Amino acid sequence: MFIFRLKRTVRLGIKSLWMHKLRSTLTTLGIIFGVSSVIAMLAIGEGASRAAQEQIARLGSRNIIIKTVPPPEDKDVGSQNESMRVYGLTYLDAERFRNSITNVEVVVPSRHLVQQAWYRNRKVAIEVIGTVPWYPEISPIQVRFGRFLSSIDMHHKQGVCVIDENVVKELFVFDDPLNKDVKLEGDYYRVVGVVSPANLGEAATALESDRSKAKSQGANIGNIYIPLTTIKNRFGEISIQFGGGSGRSVERVELQEIIVKVGGMDEVLPTRDILETLLSRFHKKNDYQIVVPLELLKQAKQTQRLFSIVLGSIAAISLLVGGIGIMNIMLATVSERTREIGIRRALGARKRDIIMQFLSETLLLTFLGGVLGISLGSLVPFMVTRFGQMPTVITGISLVLAFGISGAVGVIFGIYPAYRAANMDPIESLRHE
Repeated sequence: MFIFRLKRTVRLGIKSLWMHKLRSTLTTLGIIFGVSSVIAMLAIGEGASRAAQEQIARLGSRNIIIKTVPPPEDKDVGSQNESMRVYGLTYLDAERFRNSITNVEVVVPSRHLVQQAWYRNRKVAIEVIGTVPWYPEISPIQVRFGRFLSSIDMHHKQGVCVIDENVVKELFVFDDPLNKDVKLEGDYYRVVGVVSPANLGEAATALESDRSKAKSQGANIGNIYIPLTTIKNRFGEISIQFGGGSGRSVERVELQEIIVKVGGMDEVLPTRDILETLLSRFHKKNDYQIVVPLELLKQAKQTQRLFSIVLGSIAAISLLVGGIGIMNIMLATVSERTREIGIRRALGARKRDIIMQFLSETLLLTFLGGVLGISLGSLVPFMVTRFGQMPTVITGISLVLAFGISGAVGVIFGIYPAYRAANMDPIESLRHE
């Protein structure tokens, strides 16, 4: 009996809505755009967050990165332009980390220089990284061809290098880079391997455009890896920078970066504190910076949650507006159908039958709007990723949340018109013209 009554109520609701097609369509649009905006905004926020988290995770969740920074007191050197500034991380720091902290698995010192790389008549701006053979243990690079640096290269200060795929595309074009020579500041380096970043994931779609943009702006388009002993022997540790006029600055820096990898994620923060204590004891100047990717990852996840809440709340306002529109239309419908309500009550319809009739019409509108809104909301992130080169991620939670909110809006904003129709006096309703 209940099933039969429900079918009849739904059939009457569909018939009533079909009689006013334009009004029903315009009312449904509010729900469609509300649901689609919730899904689209949450997808864009989730995509941006995952891209940021992916970049941070690529640094290594068990890594602690110590970087050399110019000390604050040396930023304005004034009349001391001719004196040599000595600051930053040292090889002795790397030894202390390796020998003093028991839970350290890997210590990777490195030097970073910006240079011009030549091959035949082609030239590109690259970053030269002087490092050790076990560098891949703390970095997501993968050897695609050839090999990485070896201990023999380190010991004999060999003039060899490993280049990444971006350098191959710009410098060698169609040539096979292996066993070719790359020129850096008058010295030649034999290419022994080609590497590529691993697990680029959603950021891979923007890699090519970023590389082209960097090339057009004259920025570094790739990396060349050289044995740390070789870069120390050929480039030295002293750099001279000429400023405006006759001023110049002379700096001596041994290492630009030391990456420490610990045994487990729960050991990262305690080890960071130990490193901070150790560095503060031997570095009187504030010439270092400690970066913990695990902390950045936690902050990124927290920011993503806040970002999703804000975006979802903004998008939910459109659903609220759509709900107000539904209530307005249903109140007008109740006024138009006052005589019909009176006739149904006179023929024996109960209040709950009237409530179910008008509530079913509201739910039909919101259900149809929710389905179409999900379709449109799933299409918008695809278009953003396709034409805007922005990563987007549609989650199942966002679909359920948007559809659930649309259903709740239908119930909340449909109850008042339904109760108003049910509480009408049957005699006054029959007199209504």
